[in-house]
Amino acid sequence: MFYPIISLVLVHVLRVSAAPAPGNAHVHDFDDAVSQSLPSKTWYQDPEHPVHALFRRDAVGDGTTYAQVGSPSWSAPYPPSTPNPSALPAEWVNALNAAVAAGKIPNIPQSSNLPNQNPVYPTGFDPNSAQVCSATEKCVTPGDIWDAPDGVFASSFDDGPTPSTPTLVNFLQSNNKTTTHFMIGVNILNNPNQFLTAFNAGHDIAVHTWTHPYMTTLSNMDLLGQFGWTMQIIHNSTGGRVPKFWRPPYGDSDLRVRAIAKEVFGLTTVIWNHDTEDWAQTATAPIQTAMSTFLKDAKHPGVIILEHELTDITVNGFIQSYPLIQQNGWNFVSLAQAVGNGSAYENAQSSTSPVTSMGILLSDQTTSSSSSTQAPATAPTSSPSPSPSSGSGQNLQNGAKTKTSSATSLRSILSLHSAHSVLVLAGVIGGMVLCV
Repeated sequence: MFYPIISLVLVHVLRVSAAPAPGNAHVHDFDDAVSQSLPSKTWYQDPEHPVHALFRRDAVGDGTTYAQVGSPSWSAPYPPSTPNPSALPAEWVNALNAAVAAGKIPNIPQSSNLPNQNPVYPTGFDPNSAQVCSATEKCVTPGDIWDAPDGVFASSFDDGPTPSTPTLVNFLQSNNKTTTHFMIGVNILNNPNQFLTAFNAGHDIAVHTWTHPYMTTLSNMDLLGQFGWTMQIIHNSTGGRVPKFWRPPYGDSDLRVRAIAKEVFGLTTVIWNHDTEDWAQTATAPIQTAMSTFLKDAKHPGVIILEHELTDITVNGFIQSYPLIQQNGWNFVSLAQAVGNGSAYENAQSSTSPVTSMGILLSDQTTSSSSSTQAPATAPTSSPSPSPSSGSGQNLQNGAKTKTSSATSLRSILSLHSAHSVLVLAGVIGGMVLCV
């Protein structure tokens, strides 16, 4: 009797470990998705990437209770305006220092600029050179995204959330579409209702810095604050999602800026290949004219059009131009998913799919019941205890841990099995057989 039992155990373990991950065909079928044992794609950075430590989630199942979006305990950790470079979490600073020490951050001097002028580098640093490669000067760095796939209208909007955001979201929802919102950190802080309107509608959230500066004019530490706080507020307001993309304000980036974004925070830089200049318009007609010109172009490559959700003019300019997208045969897709191999976050496919940690699906409790989906509170709720910082700076209120279900723990443990662990287990069982 013992030998057949051993065989059955081995077969079961091998089947659990070697079974292909099921697909995620219906990302909005949330309850079905979390029952899967593994995601169908790798949605995360390499295990050694520092972003895992900066925005860590318990691999067995995150029971973190995030502060209610819009509540005082939610807004308390964040700077109300330009971040103080001497008051950043030590983990961010350590990750930056390690990247600099490893030679991953180019030693490019800061640029300077006057209002309404492009940044200027010190003498000897050509913005179009391979040494600097300024996106402002249209220098294209491999790995940055300027174009969409052929035939694709990769939709995105900058500078939200604003009072005009709900108009945009409601229009797209009426057409069964979503977009990518490159959001400004302080705008999230000041417009929590509008933020939730976009996120709860299933739209993708990306980074547009904390206060919208010319990024090449900033020091490394200033850049760290612009990226880090925006990443943190998005993470804490979306059930733990880690943004995957960022867009530099004014398109102002270079090899140093993009390296800090990528090497410290895992962010991919996105620019654009068409510009409506909607932000400068006082009426919708010029926006429609520009869109009409772009949309009649050949569909190679696909289009990434710079648009803004700044005002009713910019939003209505898009809405009135929307029929042209279909009339010209473009495939309208949220930018983050169009250029991100179907995934909009470093640890989740979309705003409606489950969150993963190193490839392990986390408890549905963490996203479906997250306070990020609640309306902003008008009075403080029970605030989680802030975890102590390992260095000087502001403590992040990531919340207290709650107990996870045994089913979630078991699912996570099973998903950790690799071929190596299977061989070890087989050896143990084989030894038991020999002893018998």
